[in-house]
Amino acid sequence: MKILIVSDTHRKDGNLYDVIEKEKPLDMLIHLGDAEGSENVIADWINEDCELVMVQGNNDFFSSLDREIELDLGPHRAFLTHGHYYNVSLDVDRLWEEAKDRGCDIAMFGHTHRPYLEEREGITLLNPGSLSYPRQEGRMPSYMIMDLEEDGTTKYHMMFLGD
Repeated sequence: MKILIVSDTHRKDGNLYDVIEKEKPLDMLIHLGDAEGSENVIADWINEDCELVMVQGNNDFFSSLDREIELDLGPHRAFLTHGHYYNVSLDVDRLWEEAKDRGCDIAMFGHTHRPYLEEREGITLLNPGSLSYPRQEGRMPSYMIMDLEEDGTTKYHMMFLGD
């Protein structure tokens, strides 16, 4: 299963469109918030058998998207949130605790515009960064590909535009 994970596109969607075209076919696209109304156009860009899962970010003011989602990915339970309610700009401790309390072994978040990947006591914490307004050193737009094998094995690939 090939899953494209993105966040913080902020309606500046050119890079997202290019990434979708490059990475197709996809089994799932996960957007971790701050699409700012682009939900409908994103749905038009993906292949028809690709599942689209999106959560609301702190700039999705008029969105009817869920604030948080728990999702089964094979044998894994994933917790999806934008992250601002868990103070992820400071650290990921509260997010990690929440994922643990919910029985999730994957926690996906955005908000910081910085790519992040850590495994802590059996819980994978990940942030794909931002395709539109990256804030990490070098400021390269980023996204993540998650490969989920039939046996439940996961591989995460941090991708940068311009590499």
